[in-house]
Formats: sequence, C-alpha cells, structure tokens
Amino acid sequence: MATSISGLGSGLDTASIINSLMAVEALPQQMLQSKQSADQSLISSLQTLKSFGQPLLDMTAKMTAPGGTSLFTATSSSTSVTATAGAGAATGSFSVTFDQLAQTQVDVTAPMSVWPTDATGMASAITLVDASGKTTEITPPSTSIDDVVTAINSVGGPATAVKVPAGNGTYRIQLTSSKSGAAGAFQAYLGTAADVSAGTATDLMSQTGAAVVTTAQDASARLYAGTAAETTITSSTNTFTNILPGVNVTASATSASPVTITVASDTAGISKQASDLVDKVNGMLSYISSNSAVTATTNTAGGSTATGGVFTGNSSISDVTDQMTNALYMPTSNGHSPSDMGISINQDGSFTFDSTKFASAMAADPSGTQAALQEIAGRVSTAAKNFSDPVTGSVTQLISGQQSEVADLTNQISDWDTRLSDRRATLTAMFNAMDGSVGALKSQQSWLASQIANLPTIDTSSSSGK
Repeated sequence: MATSISGLGSGLDTASIINSLMAVEALPQQMLQSKQSADQSLISSLQTLKSFGQPLLDMTAKMTAPGGTSLFTATSSSTSVTATAGAGAATGSFSVTFDQLAQTQVDVTAPMSVWPTDATGMASAITLVDASGKTTEITPPSTSIDDVVTAINSVGGPATAVKVPAGNGTYRIQLTSSKSGAAGAFQAYLGTAADVSAGTATDLMSQTGAAVVTTAQDASARLYAGTAAETTITSSTNTFTNILPGVNVTASATSASPVTITVASDTAGISKQASDLVDKVNGMLSYISSNSAVTATTNTAGGSTATGGVFTGNSSISDVTDQMTNALYMPTSNGHSPSDMGISINQDGSFTFDSTKFASAMAADPSGTQAALQEIAGRVSTAAKNFSDPVTGSVTQLISGQQSEVADLTNQISDWDTRLSDRRATLTAMFNAMDGSVGALKSQQSWLASQIANLPTIDTSSSSGK
C-alpha cells in the first residue's frame, strides 16, 4: 500500500482536513449507534420487567388452586401429638385415641464367627420372605460376615443388614425391615427358596441366641372411642394422613385418654397471602413507574430540559400497568371490594394492604373473603401471563421487536463501516493527488523565480549619456 506524509508537497495538514470531513460523513452512523444503544437499554429494562411475571404466576397458581386461599391451623391437646391441616379441611374439633405406635421389624441372628456352609461346603444361601409371601434368595460369595451383609444389602429385598459385634470374635447380623409397619414384616431362612417351599429351610430366628427385637406392626388409633361410632384406623407410620379430610396427625406416644384436635381458619396465613400478593404487584408497578418518570435538568444557559425514561410514552407498557392495577382494584364477582378487604390504591398508583381490615373481613365473611381473594389472584395471574408469556406476552413481543431492530441496526452500522472506509480512501487519494499537484506547482514557481532572478540587467544610465 502506498504511503504518504500529510501535506509534504502543499504544506497543508491534509490528515486533519480528512479527519474533519470524515467526522461529518460519520454523523449518520453515529445516529444509528445512538439508536442501537437506546434499543439495547430498552431491551434490558423490558427483560427485567418480564422477570416480574414468573414469581407472580408461581404465587397465584398456589392461591387459585382448589382450596388455595382456604388455609387452616390444627392444634392438639397433647404434647405427644402434632397436627396439620391443609386443603379440604374444615373448622371444628374431634378426638382420637392412640392405642399403638408403628414399629419396624428388627431381627438379630445368633452369634457367629463365619457364615454357615451348605452340604457342598459353599456359603449357605439365605432366603428372605416378605409379608406378601414373596421370596428373595441371596447367595453370599463367601462365608465372610461382611460378604453376607453386602450380599443382603445389594438385592433390595425386604430387609437390610448390618454387622454387629457379639464378643469373643463373634458377630451377629441385624436385619431391619425395609418398610415400616405391618407391611414390612419378613422372615429369614438359612437355605434356598426351594428349601423354604419344601419346609426344609432353617428359620434363623429359631437358632439359639437369635431374637426378634421388634415385630412389625402398624400404628393404631380410634376415632369416637367408647361410642357406637367408634372407628379403628391404622397407619404404617405414626402419621395418620387425612385422618379427617385435609388433616394429618402424628403421634409420638400412645394415649390413655382421647386427644382433642382443633382445626381453625388460618386468618394470619391467608392475610400473608394477600399481603405478599400486593407486595409483588407493587414491586412490578414501582419498576415501571421509575422507568417512566420524566426528569428535568437545567442546562448551562439556565434553560430546563426534560428527559423521559425508557418506558415513557410506551403504550404497551401503559397497558401492562392498567391491567395489573385493575386486577387488584376492581370489585370481585361476589360483590366484595378489594378496599373492604384492606387492599387500597394510593394516589401514585401503588397499593397498600391493611391486615387489620382484612382480619375484619375474614371475621365477617370468611368464605366470601377467601373466594374474593382467590378471584383477585386469578386476575393478577391473567395480567401477569398477558405480559410475560414466553410466546404471546406483550413484553415478550416488545423484546423480540427491539431485538430485530438492533440486529438490523447492527447490519446498517457495519455497512457504514465499509462506506466510511471507502470514503476515507477516496478522500486520501484525492488529497494526495492535490498535494502532489500543489507540490509540482510550487517547484515550478521556485524554478521560474530562480530563472527570473538570473536574467541580465540593462544599464539605462550609460545608454542615456551617449
């Protein structure tokens, strides 16, 4: 590539002249870059706004589920019994007597130093039979107690094994049922499954020194004990699930007398649902408001300049605000006003939640208040989906449109890079040619000046004296 020294021939700073001309030429590209930067800033803000959608959807999904706003608490008259209440529960109380706790079967073998062998001299098989009669035959690889324990644990049968020291170099194998309750009952035999079927296998618990430490049994309780309606219920664990619809109780001890379980509406829990919903909506509305605010600044001349936020004047964002505001603000279909439930709108468009007012509404009409709150949650869910849905959401579509515009601007900016590069090359060539021409003219000027200086002079005084 040819090189040149700026203004060598003409004495002009051609490089500065070219740079000044290129600065003017680059103005359209700078405008495109400024637009691209603004679009990227808007995309970032839109993505943040969209991120408010999923937490709202997650929260409202729980609230709009059947019984989602029908929360309950359950208390017990005994410290040995705990109770919980969930969907499907109803306020009231009932009594239950706990007669028996659930147990997991635990067997221990007689002490031994090595596992017995069969008639062939190999480690004897062990067969476990579960409560349903299913057999699990295990063949240890050796008479090592460790190998027997590993073999039992590897088959996933009705019991697991552990090696326990028994003194004097001997060990027991403790067998523990894999399941709690009566369904976890098992028997352990020395011999194959065929031997068990034939009745020739040895019951390991019949050997001297072996023992059944605990038997498998279900927990047992009675509702309405001592009445004609007395009902016995059982559980494989000490937790009785749905002992009444939506109510679970767990016992840690038997009871000589009935234990009273009381189920009440969880007003505090429902109030927190409403409060959390208002907080999340406020967080989203506050973000929109801060990015829509117009700020005024004073310039050096003393004039005032107004600058809008990234969301200022965006009708789609205004629609998002309107939908979410209406979801919290409008009355419900059963005639409840959100303000009567403690959900009030402020002058700046934000919302305030009054827990005392909500508690009063719950006391006056618990089912109606819960239904109204569930409807409000459903409306918030719809509004959140409308703007944040991954495909159809209005904010999602705004982001997609802005991303397409940024991609187009990137291409245009790239085209301008090529155009400006070509323009700089043209200007450089033009000024180089001009510089060369001016240099040549200056050389001719210098030559002509020297020639004129060397011309002979005419002595006019001598000519006039003759």
